[in-house]
Amino acid sequence: MELRQLRYFMEVAEWEHVSEAALHLHVAQSAVSRQIANLENELEVDLFKREGRNIKLTQIGKTFYDYTKVAMEAIDNAKKQIDEYLDPERGTIKIGFPTSLSNHLMPSVISAFKDEYPNARFQLRQGSYRYLIDSVKKGNIQVAFLGPVPKDEPDVESHILFSEQIMALLPINHPFSEKKSVSLTDMKHDHFVSFPEEYVLNKITIDACRQAGFNPTISAEGEDLDAIKGLVSAGIGVTLLPESTFHESTPRMTVKIPLELPAVNRTVGMIKPKKKTLSPSEEVFYDFVKQLFSRLQQFQ
Repeated sequence: MELRQLRYFMEVAEWEHVSEAALHLHVAQSAVSRQIANLENELEVDLFKREGRNIKLTQIGKTFYDYTKVAMEAIDNAKKQIDEYLDPERGTIKIGFPTSLSNHLMPSVISAFKDEYPNARFQLRQGSYRYLIDSVKKGNIQVAFLGPVPKDEPDVESHILFSEQIMALLPINHPFSEKKSVSLTDMKHDHFVSFPEEYVLNKITIDACRQAGFNPTISAEGEDLDAIKGLVSAGIGVTLLPESTFHESTPRMTVKIPLELPAVNRTVGMIKPKKKTLSPSEEVFYDFVKQLFSRLQQFQ
C-alpha cells in the first residue's frame, strides 16, 4: 500500500468523481483509476460503487476512509513537525482568542512577533471562553489567549501575562459621569448592557454586581465590543469592560470610570495543552509572548 494510493483514494472519495479528483491532483484520470484499482486489489474489496456519473464509497469504503483520514492527518502533522523543526520561523501558528482581546492585545502581539519572525504564518480563531478552552483540550487550537486565566482546568497549562482593572462605561449624561470613581452599589438601579450568558465577561459583570449586593438588570446584549460600546453610547445602559478594551480611546458620548467597592480585576494570559507538545513554531511563539510581557512589566 503506497502513500500516493491513499492520497488518490481520499481525493476520489471527497470529489465522488475520478476526473474531478484527477484535475485537483494535477494528474491524468487514468493514473487515478489505476491507483484506485491497485488499492482495491491489494485490499481485496470494492471501495467504490458507481451511481450515475458519480462514484460513491461502499460501506467498507466509508470505514476505510475514516481510518485513512486519521492516518493522513497524522502523516501531515508529522511532516509539519519536521518542516518546523528544520525552520521553526516559517511554521503556521494556530491561535485562539476572545473578542475582548481582539482590538489591541492580539494585533500588538502578532505585530511584535512578525517584526522578529517575518516568515511566520498565523491561523486565528475567535471564540467564547468555554469554546477556546475546549478547543485547546481537543487539539484544534494549541495556544489560546484568555481573560481571566482559568485556574481549575487539569488538562491545560496556564500562564498569566498581566492583570487589569474592570472599568465602568457610562453614557455621558449619566448622573455619575463626572465622578473620579464609582461604587458599583450605587449603580444597582441602572440597566446594564452585557455580553450573552455564555461569555465570561457576562459572568464577571453578574458576579461583581452580586458581590455589591444586587442582581443587575440586563436591558440589552451584544456579541462584540463595538456593539456593547454602541449600546452604551445610545444611552441604553451601563456596562463593565476590561481596561485594555479602551486602549486607544473611549467611545463618543460615553465616559469610563474606575470601580470602587468592590474593585474588580481580571488576569489575562495564555493556555496550552498540558499533555501535548507544541509544534516548534508554536513553542517559539509561546516563549516569545512570555518574554515580551515579562520585559514590559520590568518597565512599568
